[in-house]
Amino acid sequence: MSDIKLGYIGLGNQGAPMAKRLVDWPGGLIVFDVRTDAMTPLAEAGASLADGIADVAAAEVISVTVLNDEQVRDVVGQLAEHAAPGTVIAIHSTIEPDTAGELADQLRPKGIHIVDAPVSGGAGAADKGELAVMVGADDEAFAKVKPVFKRWASLVVRAGEPGAGTRMKLARNMLTFTGFAAACEAQRLAEAAGIDLQKLGRVVRHSDAQSGGPGAIMHRDDTKPLTSDHFLHDMFVHTRGLGEKDLRLALALGTSVDVDLPLAEVALQNLAAGLGVPHTKE
Repeated sequence: MSDIKLGYIGLGNQGAPMAKRLVDWPGGLIVFDVRTDAMTPLAEAGASLADGIADVAAAEVISVTVLNDEQVRDVVGQLAEHAAPGTVIAIHSTIEPDTAGELADQLRPKGIHIVDAPVSGGAGAADKGELAVMVGADDEAFAKVKPVFKRWASLVVRAGEPGAGTRMKLARNMLTFTGFAAACEAQRLAEAAGIDLQKLGRVVRHSDAQSGGPGAIMHRDDTKPLTSDHFLHDMFVHTRGLGEKDLRLALALGTSVDVDLPLAEVALQNLAAGLGVPHTKE
């Protein structure tokens, strides 16, 4: 596997640090970006520079990190015109949920594999080789990309067939940005209640680092109600009790300081069912 040639297209804030961790790949790395200045640091580190997308098609595993679905389709279409059978095109951009599956079906007759492999962790994690990558791939393609991805990811999860990586990333990012919205709501409550927001932020970051934040409850195989003998049942009953109590107290505080807390209302309504246990009996 180390003898295969790698390609990388799209050297922005996310792609550049990922590509940089591939420059010493034994089979070599060829890179392309529409901005020449984005390629220069990679060339200085040892990568070969392509004159265009067609040149990158000579690689056997090609990573694509561009801005949006339209650009992904354009890049993959150009690569497909020149790529040899057996080539794997790995899409790291967050795209429409059906795009990877559609492209995989279109290119399968040519023997070209499409892998959707969005990442989580940001440029900082890419620099350290500690990204998480969610991979949608067939067996052959996954075996080919896994050692490559391990250069810049400390967690490589196979989500399923092409398209599954994107679906997993959308669920993961939904949690992130819903959490951001909840954080904004919490800050409005704290500010109205006379709390220093910088100090609140320090407490949140510290405690989430200890408890794991929302990921701490994500140990289930499905979202069905828990049976009383499930290993998580008693723990989640306890969590529900604390959560419903604290949400009610926060909502009462919101009423007293005249701050609307719609996300907290939804959380109080949905927490128990989400955990798979009954509401607190009152």
